[in-house]
Amino acid sequence: MRPKPNTALLIIDVQQGLIAGPPPATRAMSLIAVINAAISLARSRSMPVLFVQHDGPADSPLAPGSDTWQLHGALAREASDTIIHKTAADAFCQTSLKATLDALAVDALWIAGYASDFCVDSTVRSAAMQGYAVTVIADAHAGKDRPHIGGDALIEHCNWVWANLDVPGAPLRVLPLAELSDCIASGR
Repeated sequence: MRPKPNTALLIIDVQQGLIAGPPPATRAMSLIAVINAAISLARSRSMPVLFVQHDGPADSPLAPGSDTWQLHGALAREASDTIIHKTAADAFCQTSLKATLDALAVDALWIAGYASDFCVDSTVRSAAMQGYAVTVIADAHAGKDRPHIGGDALIEHCNWVWANLDVPGAPLRVLPLAELSDCIASGR
């Protein structure tokens, strides 16, 4: 029998300028509420909570130290939470994320954050291909309207892609937070 996975909650790029805009992220306020509920659920299970923060170039809106670079002020953060800094879409690319997860003996991730079609997608795929059991929280990620697709359709599309992605070995599932909570309660 395989032991239960050691799971961490990974929250990607929920930064002031990306969520508040302009333009604001799709479902910005409900996104923060669902992420905070996921944080609460993770903490109730003694799971580590890790925040990923994108560091842009000095002349960009995500320049380290700028107001728009800050993690969103409404997030339920604690001083003990880990912050991983990145400069590429994939949170594993040239960061301390893998070493941090290894040190915590984490082999499963719940993933939430911004932007569904960029940093969340890149990190979901990277984590899955590295063998982590990935659960994307379907209602805890967002993007923005793009020239060819609206923000709501973008979220729906990404959820569909991840749910249908072939990943050998480790499972990749996409569940809304309420269903994830039900799975935990029933031991699934």
